[in-house]
Amino acid sequence: MNTIEQVLTKYNKLLFILLFVLCLMPFISPAIALFLGLALGMTAGQPFPKFSKKTSKYLLQFSVVGLGFGMNLHESLRTGKEGMLFTVVSVVAVLALGMYLGKRLMMDRKTAYLISAGTAICGGSAIAAVAPVVKANDNEMSMSLGTIFILNAIALFIFPPIGHLLGMSQEQFGMWAAIAIHDTSSVVGAGAAYGEQALEIATMVKLTRALWIIPVTIATMFIFKQKGAKISIPWFIFFFILAMVVNTYLLDGVPALGAAINGIARKTLTITMFFIGASLSVDVLKNVGVKPLIQGVLLWVVISLSTLAYIYFV
Repeated sequence: MNTIEQVLTKYNKLLFILLFVLCLMPFISPAIALFLGLALGMTAGQPFPKFSKKTSKYLLQFSVVGLGFGMNLHESLRTGKEGMLFTVVSVVAVLALGMYLGKRLMMDRKTAYLISAGTAICGGSAIAAVAPVVKANDNEMSMSLGTIFILNAIALFIFPPIGHLLGMSQEQFGMWAAIAIHDTSSVVGAGAAYGEQALEIATMVKLTRALWIIPVTIATMFIFKQKGAKISIPWFIFFFILAMVVNTYLLDGVPALGAAINGIARKTLTITMFFIGASLSVDVLKNVGVKPLIQGVLLWVVISLSTLAYIYFV
């Protein structure tokens, strides 16, 4: 460890606090916050790993629910309905392809399945829901979460520029981001970076997709022959729907209130991205391994390209 690394590590708590305060500023976007977190995690290290992991989970859920106060129920349901058929097909196809790739790469079956579930549904949340059912150990969890986490961070940076390069409309990009980006956090962040309509569509489609955690978890019990496993239900999605109902029917006469809650949610999303970025360290990269990363990248490329084909040609 050189002198600069020693200094950064020594003062990582102070750096964390300063960057956290900086992320509260209105000019810091989710993408910038993620970059600041990554820079901290890769150099000085994460000084509060347990706090950040737990806090980011609940902040993300609050952010998603808060974003519901900026959406119209009827428009959002229409958007979610349009992507339903492709969602069903893609979830099943990605799971099947992921297990095939895992077998070809001679990977551990559980790790391959966790990465497949994370890619097919909603990243880390899907992995966390499925892992207890397959009785995954810490190493299998670490490799699968690390793989998804790395690709998820990259997606937030590259998807908006690619969308502009391809000349995608707000609706097209929202659909693409929701299906092709792993985690809800980066989906919302990428949507926000692209535009208001893209944010609404991306959030609604992604949360509709996230509900697949329930049937996939049940199916996993039969695939891995596990009886009596606990099923994790993403309750915050129902609160998100409730927020849209309230915004559409009760806050129609006071739009300023819904806008204020929505504004707070956007800022908590920025903070969430900083916490998530700071959790990615050199150790996480080392733990992932080549085979899980190859599987994750191949699945990501397939789902990204197939979604583009669906958007442009179907």
